Amino acid sequence: MSDPLAEVVTLLQPGASFSKIVSGAGAWRVNRSVDGEPFYCAILEGGSRLSVAGQPAITLHAGDFVLIPAAYDFTMMSRQAMAEGDPDTLPVEVRPRDIRVGRQDIPVDVQLLIGHCTFGSPDAALLVTLLPQLIHVRGERRLATLLELVTEEARGQRPARDFILAHLLEVLFIEALRSTATETAPAGLLRGLGDERLAVAIRRMHEYPDQPWTVAQLAREAALSRSTFFERFKQALGMAPMAYLLTWRMALAKKLLRGRDASISEIAQRIGYSSVSAFSVAFTRYTGLAPGRYSRKEIAI
Repeated sequence: MSDPLAEVVTLLQPGASFSKIVSGAGAWRVNRSVDGEPFYCAILEGGSRLSVAGQPAITLHAGDFVLIPAAYDFTMMSRQAMAEGDPDTLPVEVRPRDIRVGRQDIPVDVQLLIGHCTFGSPDAALLVTLLPQLIHVRGERRLATLLELVTEEARGQRPARDFILAHLLEVLFIEALRSTATETAPAGLLRGLGDERLAVAIRRMHEYPDQPWTVAQLAREAALSRSTFFERFKQALGMAPMAYLLTWRMALAKKLLRGRDASISEIAQRIGYSSVSAFSVAFTRYTGLAPGRYSRKEIAI
């Protein structure tokens, strides 16, 4: 049976490129603007607040884990509010990968492990659209166990520390996604997989992308009426069923074109197009490049 979450994670090729421990005391606020990098934060002790893209801040507690698959503007801050006109806090690096924020003359009241991930896939931007904007996990026993291991490794200076930490964080990333696959998750693939009816249709699309699916056929797979299925799918995943199917087919097409072990005609058939011309039109409209040109470009790279 197809596992859509595993397939998306496999295509994303997640890795941990950078991490650091941040200790804070008193009132502090740090604004960050990054170019769509995946960002994560684990609360090791105490608590803090996080605001993403100007949205209302959420309060984080010890044991919480947050993942932003594509971060741009976000603010980390203390639970103690700063005055509106106060300047942002300037972090101080007390030792490599050990950062202090807030007051330096009082005991630390919060400790965070924060960092940036990498998605090795050239199609990361495409695949990230299937994930929620913000993933917040709390109260998960397995995640808490992983956090303990990550914290112990991050605080130590044992041999192969960075290698072990990178792999632990990869597992932490996947576990966070799996833990969030519920009907209460933000709109995206995880929420869709948390809906038993929709999950059946999603698995069918992943298992048989070569089938000429229609909304009516997918609705029958989900044992729902066409109109109910369409609205439920769109609300859960943030996109219509055919838009999701197209996104998945294009991700598969790109992977196959990079692999260069199948002809364009074979690729078209594998992902559900009856002719090369129909596939070429769809691929070019979606990516801005014809399949042959995309393949040659990847070879050159």
